[in-house]
Amino acid sequence: MIALRSYQQDAIKAVTDYWAKGGGNPLVEMATGTGKSMVIAELTRSLMEEYPRMRILMLVHVRELVGQNFAALLKVWPDAPAGIYSAGLGKRDAHHRITFASIQSVFRRADLLGDRDLIHIDEAHLVPAKGEGMYRQLLDDIHARSPHARVCGFTATPYRLDTGRLDAGTSRLFDETVYTYGIARGIEDGFLSPLVSKAGLTEIDVSAVQRRGGEFVPAQLEKASDKITAQAVAEICDFGKSRRSWLVFCAGVKHAFNVRDAMRGQGISCETVTGDTPSGERDSILRRFKAGEIKCLTNAQVLTTGFDAPAVDLVVMLRPTLSTSLYVQIVGRGTRLSSGKENCLVLDYAGNIRRHGPVDSVGAESKTFNPDSETGKVPVDSVRAKECPGCQELIAINSITCKICGHEFPREEKPKHEAEAEKSVGILSGEKVAPQQIPVVDWRLDRYQKIGMPDSIKVTFIAGISEYREWIAFEHGMTRCQAAMQWWATHGGSSPYPKSTDEALHRVDELIMPVTISVEPNKKNRKHIDIVGRSFPARKELEAAE
Repeated sequence: MIALRSYQQDAIKAVTDYWAKGGGNPLVEMATGTGKSMVIAELTRSLMEEYPRMRILMLVHVRELVGQNFAALLKVWPDAPAGIYSAGLGKRDAHHRITFASIQSVFRRADLLGDRDLIHIDEAHLVPAKGEGMYRQLLDDIHARSPHARVCGFTATPYRLDTGRLDAGTSRLFDETVYTYGIARGIEDGFLSPLVSKAGLTEIDVSAVQRRGGEFVPAQLEKASDKITAQAVAEICDFGKSRRSWLVFCAGVKHAFNVRDAMRGQGISCETVTGDTPSGERDSILRRFKAGEIKCLTNAQVLTTGFDAPAVDLVVMLRPTLSTSLYVQIVGRGTRLSSGKENCLVLDYAGNIRRHGPVDSVGAESKTFNPDSETGKVPVDSVRAKECPGCQELIAINSITCKICGHEFPREEKPKHEAEAEKSVGILSGEKVAPQQIPVVDWRLDRYQKIGMPDSIKVTFIAGISEYREWIAFEHGMTRCQAAMQWWATHGGSSPYPKSTDEALHRVDELIMPVTISVEPNKKNRKHIDIVGRSFPARKELEAAE
């Protein structure tokens, strides 16, 4: 039996409690990388256990997610009565009580799928607002057969790509967002990678780009974006020197290939995927990128959802957007945890962070964005963050001092559009003093014993002339155990993770010592020092050492 994280259990309870009170179609908002597929799987298993005759349909828009969600169900329920209907996967099983399907394969197959009591939709932000499109056609046909069928949506962002909130408006499919677990909580709880941001030294000029339907006209946007390709790529290569895996979002197909060629001109291994890339070639490129054989991957409008590459530690926005949902989806590609990954750097050449504000608080009530609007877009000239001229960090719009490099803004200097911006910042809403980075000379891992408590591991970093310590506890309850497993993975330890202090101490040879640690005073007791970050040797250095 797979043990779910506490927030995943809370999400399931929120849905079942909502239905117990007579609710209709609920929406669950969970940040990218926090395990929506496991929530869907366990919710499905528990419902089928209580109602054995129930018939459930699980819908997604890409074949990769069909396979991922099906595999998640088998993890929690190996004998599940489930099948797959997806032309892309070469399977057409329609008669199981649980069917995982790609919408493209089944939107005209309601009669084949038969009666359904519940329809799960992953990446629900892709469901259109009005009664049109493949999702709406299938749902209308299913409801004609099964009028009482309910729909449960799952998404990392409750905004459609083209219009407003999924749970607002007269034509909405979902009645209420019953549970939210966002990026900020995921990072705070240790389940997502921290994000840091920089504004590019150059920015795409969209002043002459026309807008249609609240978004930039694609052809004009691509032309404007391509004007800075050479300069941006040179800067990306400089910013990305210490980064392992780069993912670049471009404004169009031609732009994506031009960025690829410029990267190659800088000696960077780079490939491109677009909607026109043949499936076999696309699969090969994505496999090599995830394996680290390709350092940089450029794309045009294909990797914003359903793409899982945990090692990505540099996300580049070369595609301006006014869509809140698209902005959140792009940034979310860098939030997954990976061994040796301290954080993900978001480079913004598109002005997206300025317009939308912190990714962990988009949609908050402000004069630059109305979460109840029917557009789901921000104005092109909205400003919710400003750039520090000293270090290019995106900081609070009303900050007087940059807490990263110490640059001081004249008190009479007010950024343009400040009245519209409120208290917003860069890629995340929290600001803090820049940690001090110290080289690590050596480290020790020792058993730590305390009367009345299970043993744990004391990790001592010898850095400079000082020693810094942290404690890893595999046997101190679920929360501490999960933190220990994350620490183990971050330091290169393999899975399955140790279950005890003894096992961990016997496997310390798996671990990689950090090159540096970042330290700062404890927020509650400034006499104590917290280790808040670390960096690791580059892959080539590790291979040379071996």
